[in-house]
Amino acid sequence: MAFMSFHDNPGAFIFGILGNMISFMVFLAPMPTFYRIIKKKSTEDFQSLPYLVALFSSMLWLYYAMVKRGAMLLVTINSFGFFIEIIYIVIFIIYATNDARKLTIKIFLAMNLGCFGLILSVTHFALHGSLRVVVLGWICVSIATLVFAAPLSIMAQVIRTKSVEFMPFNLSLFLTISAITWFGYGLFLKDICIALPNIMGFALGLIQMILYAIYRKKDHVMEKEVKVEKEKELVEEPMKAVVVVNPLGGVEVIPIIPVDAKSVVDGDVKEEKKVAQENEKSGEAANNDSQV
Repeated sequence: MAFMSFHDNPGAFIFGILGNMISFMVFLAPMPTFYRIIKKKSTEDFQSLPYLVALFSSMLWLYYAMVKRGAMLLVTINSFGFFIEIIYIVIFIIYATNDARKLTIKIFLAMNLGCFGLILSVTHFALHGSLRVVVLGWICVSIATLVFAAPLSIMAQVIRTKSVEFMPFNLSLFLTISAITWFGYGLFLKDICIALPNIMGFALGLIQMILYAIYRKKDHVMEKEVKVEKEKELVEEPMKAVVVVNPLGGVEVIPIIPVDAKSVVDGDVKEEKKVAQENEKSGEAANNDSQV
């Protein structure tokens, strides 16, 4: 396995470097999601399947690059992808519900250990030479297609809930750009196993961004509807507090006594003052009688 230089294949080298840079950002794109998970100590409605499939893909492409000559740029990015996906999955398992944790571990054992172990054993011991590279390459094509198709479950959720809250736009964007760069890399390298799945990756990434554009607007409409409903509730129910937001930062909560409650309180205060005055007069009269 040799490292490709610029002079060997300028097009493949440029697209490979660009692919590494973009894929590096793709792997880091879920970081805000996992920051949110850590901060809230909950995985909420996020799913682990895309990260498990991405890990499986990185493992396979890493193996493919090791048995194929002149694919060092695949080794570099998939080595990074392997480690970062492991970190994501560990975080997910820590903060997931009991059922989600069990499902994630079961899929990991079945796919990332069991299935990969089977592929490794068969291709290493039963296949040899160029046949091993070809078979392993087409296995990678099928798994790479699954990587791009994994967000389909999230896309279905977006359509069902009409909300893009759980479909990060930056991840969809980077996946689309990454698909373009790796398609160019496979094209210049004359490796159909690298180029082919990225055609589908581009198409699915484009669909995700279209869905984001459609349902992002509906999210704004829903936010306005929620705001109107809250305002109606404030009209129907007595106001208990007003939140004043300082444009320079900071929030003050000013308690407001409801109109009805305020009148009751004022009435009670007046009654108490009247009783106190009467008691005071009675006390003065009693003192006068004792002096006489």
